[in-house]
Amino acid sequence: MQRLFLRHILAHGARIETDKAQTNYLVNVMRMASGDRILVFNGRDGEWLAELEVESRKSCRIALVEQTREQAPASDIDYLFAPLKHARLDYMVQKAVEMGAGRLRPVLTQHTQASRINLERMGANVIEACEQCGVISVPEILEPVSLPSLLESWPQAEPGRRLLFCDEGEESQNPLAALSTVERGPLGVLVGPEGGFSEEERTRLRALGFVTPLPLGPRVLRADTAGVAALAVVQAALGDWY
Repeated sequence: MQRLFLRHILAHGARIETDKAQTNYLVNVMRMASGDRILVFNGRDGEWLAELEVESRKSCRIALVEQTREQAPASDIDYLFAPLKHARLDYMVQKAVEMGAGRLRPVLTQHTQASRINLERMGANVIEACEQCGVISVPEILEPVSLPSLLESWPQAEPGRRLLFCDEGEESQNPLAALSTVERGPLGVLVGPEGGFSEEERTRLRALGFVTPLPLGPRVLRADTAGVAALAVVQAALGDWY
């Protein structure tokens, strides 16, 4: 069944007029007609079964029938990452949503190659991933921040949240051993750029009491692959796969 993100309030009896892009997608691309049913969500009011009311190829309404799922709380895993170039960044954002990240935030490091971040494009990729993968808690996108500023403000801004940083220089190759020392609770997962963290950044990260280095096995991973791998092991050991 097709799923559609709406920005409207969702409640019993609501009839919502779709915008131009949504109408074109439902009526002209998907060839849906009056009486066809879809699932809709807005990230706040749960998921709803809805029925289409198609008036023309340019006009369509969505009538809510019943709630199918109550709103789920957002995941308490923050995904922090050095921005990549467009195509790989799109992939990484979508996969982070699929893997259950609750918030996404670009972090500028010494080796970051892409300094211009299109947050609107990131938001579109978040919505698309939610629509395709049955996610109803839409992750929040935070403004970019430099790594020094992030680390300086972390104890006050994120009290009690441990920061896991993917350290390809870590002597151990076993992420599960590293995670066995971490208590379940709010977490941040930090993935570096294509060139990795600088030695200066690694030294500073490893010196902080709220930081835990996280190895990701014996192979050097691309930055987008490392993000998926890190979120997978964190979810398995400490998150909602546990």
